[in-house]
Amino acid sequence: MPIDDRAMKAQTQLPVIIIAGPTASGKSELALELAAARGGIIINADSQQIYRDLKILSARPDEAAMRRAPHRLYGFLDAAERGSVALWRERALAEIAAAQVAGRLPFLVGGTGLYLRVLQRGLAQVPAIPPSVRAEAAQLYDKLGGAGFRERLAALDPAAASRLPSGDQQRLLRAWEVVSATGRTLGEWQRSAPGPIPLRFATVLILPSRDLLYAACDRRFAGMIAAGALDEAAALMARALPPDVPAMKGVGVPELLRHLRGEIPLDEAIALAQRATRRYAKRQVTWFRHQIAADLVFDQQFSPSMSRQANDFIDQFLLTHPA
Repeated sequence: MPIDDRAMKAQTQLPVIIIAGPTASGKSELALELAAARGGIIINADSQQIYRDLKILSARPDEAAMRRAPHRLYGFLDAAERGSVALWRERALAEIAAAQVAGRLPFLVGGTGLYLRVLQRGLAQVPAIPPSVRAEAAQLYDKLGGAGFRERLAALDPAAASRLPSGDQQRLLRAWEVVSATGRTLGEWQRSAPGPIPLRFATVLILPSRDLLYAACDRRFAGMIAAGALDEAAALMARALPPDVPAMKGVGVPELLRHLRGEIPLDEAIALAQRATRRYAKRQVTWFRHQIAADLVFDQQFSPSMSRQANDFIDQFLLTHPA
């Protein structure tokens, strides 16, 4: 059940372990080993894994993993719904509180940096954006393209325009919508956000080398195809959902849909999806390097030796930061 910030503040501070990293880095494997060994609970912090329709294409944990440790906030939204950082944060706080009641250590696992940041720092209460403003933003983006839209945004929110790449459609649209609808930039709203929840965080970050990470991205998407990703994309297409809902824009989804519509052959769709995955991983790496203060960093993909080192780190964290 939902829990607000005041209710959380009234409780004893609980240690929370964050396992972060780009896609295909092995963070889910590390989190599973740690949570299973400690009787912990894994809480999803990935914006694609919240959709039940993207079980394969978002690389959600399989049934074997679910049996080894409890998993929360995986596949809790239908593809027709629009997830948000505010919704995720509310549910994540509720799951952390439930873990506290159950006497379990919560492990937040994912690569969506914004989710992790707003959990730790608080969330600006931006007013709801009118549908007319959203429609206007989408039409303008379609008309101008990414580069032209970013130039237009620069007149309203120079900081966002300078920070966001022209290909980041979702965040460019969000920045334009907020300043157009409220007269304040998203950065101004974020600076006025309430203070962070008084939980005790320890962050483990996995940042493999680019070559290793990109190779893992390619292998994983090939494995998704073998596991039935094309059928999953076909089921999604059959629902005729609006193309702008987040699930329809998941990494690899647009490329497979192009193949299913007869626009490109399967091998080209796979190659394009692998490229999209690598680019997504690159953006995640850049974000984590500049936006997250990690307590323990691994420069390789998951291996058993990492589990031992991470466990030692968590032991020390729990001793020096008791609940």
